[in-house]
Amino acid sequence: MNSPHAQIAFRVALALAAAGLGGAFLAALIGVVLSLVGPSGTAVTRLCGKTDVAPAGGNDYLGQNNVWGADTAQCVAVGDQSLRVETAAHDRPPDGAPAASPSLIRGCHWQDCTDVGDLPVRVSEMPEITSDWVTRQVDTGIFNAAYVVWFHSGPVASGTPDGAEMVIWMRSRGGVRPGGSVVAENVLISGARWNVWLARDGGRVRITYERLGEVVSVRGLDIRAFTMDSVARGHVLPGWYLVAVEAGFNLWRGGAGNVIESFSVSIADRVR
Repeated sequence: MNSPHAQIAFRVALALAAAGLGGAFLAALIGVVLSLVGPSGTAVTRLCGKTDVAPAGGNDYLGQNNVWGADTAQCVAVGDQSLRVETAAHDRPPDGAPAASPSLIRGCHWQDCTDVGDLPVRVSEMPEITSDWVTRQVDTGIFNAAYVVWFHSGPVASGTPDGAEMVIWMRSRGGVRPGGSVVAENVLISGARWNVWLARDGGRVRITYERLGEVVSVRGLDIRAFTMDSVARGHVLPGWYLVAVEAGFNLWRGGAGNVIESFSVSIADRVR
C-alpha cells in the first residue's frame, strides 16, 4: 500500500471500524477515496458538471470541464498538470461553435483563478513567456487542439476578458477551421509557420494562428512572440493585460480519449 491516499483511506477505515460502522459503509468510503488516485498513484479529480473546475497540481494550474455550447454529457479527469477527456457525447456540426472546451489554465478563466502572482501582466511590459504542452489525440470525432490566451483592458485577474482572444491552433480533425478570414499567410513565429485569421466574437477580437504542419506537442512555445505579432497588427493593444494562458481541446463531435499529458507555462524564467 504505497499510495499515501490508499494509506489514508485504510487508516480512516480502521478508525471507523473501531467505532462500529458496517463493512458496506467502509467499502463505499474507501472507494470514494481511492477513486481519486490515478493508475500512476497521482491524485485525480473527475469533473462532470458543465462548469466544474478543480486544481491541476498545486495552486498554479486549474482543469476545467467547460461544456458551454451544448447540453450533452462530458466528463474529464484532472491530474497533476494533466487532463483526460473520459466521456464526450457531443455531436455539433463543424461549421458552428464547439460543444465544449476542456482545458488546463494558468491565470484566470472568468471567476476561476490560479495562484496568479505573476499574472495579469501588462502587454507593454511583458517578460518572456513560454509553454510546453504534450498531448495524445484520438483519430475519431471532430475537434481541435489549441492554446487560448486571454487579454483584458484592465489590470484585473477575474471577470469576462474584454480585450482579445488569441488562439494558437495546433491540430484539428473532422473539417473544422478557424473562424473569420485569413489576414496573413506563412508567418514565421516561434520556429514554425502560421496562417493568421481574424474574427469578431461578441465585440471581442479573436486572432487565430493556425499552424502549417500539425503537431501534438510543443516545447518552448513563445507566447510573447505571438502577442507582439498581434500588437504589430493592431489586434492587441500595448495597454491591455494578459490574464490567462489555457491549453486544451475544442470538441464538436466526440473527443473522448484525448489527453493532455503535461502542460506548463514559464513566466520571466520562473516555471509555474
